[in-house]
Amino acid sequence: MSIEKTSGKKFGTFAGVFTPTILTILGVIMYLRMGWVVGNAGLLGTWLIVIISFMITLTTALSMSAITTNIRIGAGGAYAIISQSLGLEVGGSLGIPRFVSQGLAVTMYIFGFREGWLFIFPSHDPFLIDILVFSVLITIAYISADLAIKTQFLIMGIIILSLISIVIAAYNGSMTIPTEEAVKWGNFEGSPENNFSGSDFWIVFAVFFPASTGIMAGANMSGELKNPKRNIPLGTLWAIGISFIIYMVLAFWLARSASEVELISNYNIIIEKAYYGPLIIAGILGATFSSALASLVGSSRILFAMGQHRVLPYSNFIEGESANGQPRNAMIVTGIMIFVTMLLRDLNAVAPLVTLFFLITYAMINIVVIIEQNLGLISYRPVFKVKKWIPWVGLSSSVFAMFIINPTISLLTISIVFIVYWFLSRQHIETPFEDVRSGLFVSFAEWAAKHTWGMKSMQQRAWKPNLMVPIRDLTGAKGNFQFLKNIAKPKGSIKLLGIEPLGSETVLSEQLASMSEAFRLKGVFSSWTVINTDNFSLGVNYSNQALRGAFFRPNIVFLNLQDHDDYETEIRPVIRECIRLEIGVLLYASHPTALLGERNMINVWVSDRKHNWTLGWDFGNLDLSTLIAYKLKKNWKANIRLIMVLSDEGEREKAIEFLNSLINLARLPDTLIEVKVGSFKQVILEAPSADLNIFGMDDKLDFEFVQEIRTKVKGSCLFVKDSGHESILA
Repeated sequence: MSIEKTSGKKFGTFAGVFTPTILTILGVIMYLRMGWVVGNAGLLGTWLIVIISFMITLTTALSMSAITTNIRIGAGGAYAIISQSLGLEVGGSLGIPRFVSQGLAVTMYIFGFREGWLFIFPSHDPFLIDILVFSVLITIAYISADLAIKTQFLIMGIIILSLISIVIAAYNGSMTIPTEEAVKWGNFEGSPENNFSGSDFWIVFAVFFPASTGIMAGANMSGELKNPKRNIPLGTLWAIGISFIIYMVLAFWLARSASEVELISNYNIIIEKAYYGPLIIAGILGATFSSALASLVGSSRILFAMGQHRVLPYSNFIEGESANGQPRNAMIVTGIMIFVTMLLRDLNAVAPLVTLFFLITYAMINIVVIIEQNLGLISYRPVFKVKKWIPWVGLSSSVFAMFIINPTISLLTISIVFIVYWFLSRQHIETPFEDVRSGLFVSFAEWAAKHTWGMKSMQQRAWKPNLMVPIRDLTGAKGNFQFLKNIAKPKGSIKLLGIEPLGSETVLSEQLASMSEAFRLKGVFSSWTVINTDNFSLGVNYSNQALRGAFFRPNIVFLNLQDHDDYETEIRPVIRECIRLEIGVLLYASHPTALLGERNMINVWVSDRKHNWTLGWDFGNLDLSTLIAYKLKKNWKANIRLIMVLSDEGEREKAIEFLNSLINLARLPDTLIEVKVGSFKQVILEAPSADLNIFGMDDKLDFEFVQEIRTKVKGSCLFVKDSGHESILA
């Protein structure tokens, strides 16, 4: 089952994210309520409200940026982010009510457009206006997202002209009130609706705050972006920054252009004070229309994504696409829902749900980042990093804003989310991608074990190196102490397996206990045991077989190839049994003189793809090699070099493109690539210098080949065999 759109036009940062986001933020509240906010709160109070509002959205946008640069996000925006992190049950519990609330938002924007239209043409029939606007919206969105984006470009031009009209008014002397006489902190007189019986700071905040939401408008287009990892953070943050400046400057202009009485009693004060009022009216109509269009397009994408993931009934129908890749069926369902809500004619009772579902989505995105940051899994390596306090501020401020706006409906909103989650958790939805729940469950040890075992997938995102290290004597093990520590640290583990002949009385147990304690003191969890047997390979194999049913079992066997080892009778049987048991293998062949050198460079040798350059989830025998290289890079502060040897010069460009795509999708910073053409054994002789060379291992790896490679590269080598349960893309 595909979870990504494979056809249709893709959009960049400006068209796909920045434009819908800033048009949603610069909405009807800016034109019709900003004056009232300034009149009640005063200039300083308004600035404080704007700062608090945008702090909530900015911290959430930063958290969202971190997540979107860590996953291969599909369609659905915030729904996709939460689903891929905490599972489809949690994602759906927010996605379903969020889809409904965005549909309600479209209806409210249509009603807002109608009010602006009636300001110009008061004799027109309100219901007819609603129907006509809805028809235009659904037609544009149904044809294609491309047409919707082009329409929003036109609307953006109108809004820019309306702002220019305000700038010209200021230039021509509209700001007649001196700065020292402008209302600095308001008297909170209230509004015409309550006969100016008073308000307070948080009531005014609740009125303004919806203006700062809308940061998900661009993220909702995630399935149709050229590069979501770049487009979403860049477009969203630019939209927030520019709109913040506009609101701050607009508040200053209003405070100096109109008296307190004018501001609190006249919702059309911006129209009257602007240089050319009709442009402001056009801006109001454009803002409501663009917000409705963005919500319509975004909500249909959320529904489409849930259909792809089988979260909803009739998912086969919902995920239906047109020839050009548009979610036509999801658009039809969304249009029907919007039309039905339009028949209600008054949405005041449910309007707060729209804002509160935005806020609970913000809170959940911040929770996702908090969980990811604290689990410390290797799969969490976002390109866009945020400080640990940022999601905490985003979470606490989102919850605070919810209960400031409406405590009762906030509790209702949370209850709806839990009810939907309870329903979805009983549906046994099959998740088509990895999430971090297993890592979270492991943190709760035995209580979480049954949850982790119950998951069908291999939990590649929760992967970490849990090494089993067979040891007959401590000489070699002591020499590899730092190497083993750097592979496992910080979240992996090392199980020392002593192999001791029957009846022998040595101090091996004491030595292993001491070494295990040394690993723990260095921040790596370690345990040890001793197996009494005369046969090294049988001792290791029986241990792996016995541990197969354990919850915290080793996933890698580390074999240190030493001169006294009998490769054919002791090493190869262990490798074969590890392959059968699906356990990874690291065969370390240290160079007798070079050892691990300065630990500045790691070469990872990538096998020739031989005309198969498709970049899927399975890299064959490359995942574990790259993961180990990444762990060593972090702990050594070294560089990685990917080297591929080709037999066909004509494949060079495809090889370079493959390696660059691997670096991008695997989030491997500062990684070098080299593509060589010729015989592998000849290229090895000219191999670029490295402290460690990592090679993939086939099932028939022979001792002569290992010795030859170690000699030719003039350095230490690590031969790696995947278990099949790792993924560098997770």
